[in-house]
Amino acid sequence: MEDNKAWWQSKAVWGGLVALGSAAAGAFGIYIDGATQEEIVNYIAVGAGAVGGLAAIYGRLRAEKKIGK
Repeated sequence: MEDNKAWWQSKAVWGGLVALGSAAAGAFGIYIDGATQEEIVNYIAVGAGAVGGLAAIYGRLRAEKKIGK
């Protein structure tokens, strides 16, 4: 693999965190199946993309210099 990305951009990392959270929930009698875990990871990815888009728009609106050559 040549491309790099931040740890928080990795679905594998989020999947691992969700799996750990599911295991912790299981200790309290709450069962989260694999399909639901996958949905949670997908929602996190979509939410992160939405937050990133909003941050970009906010940053452009708050910028003090015009975009140009």
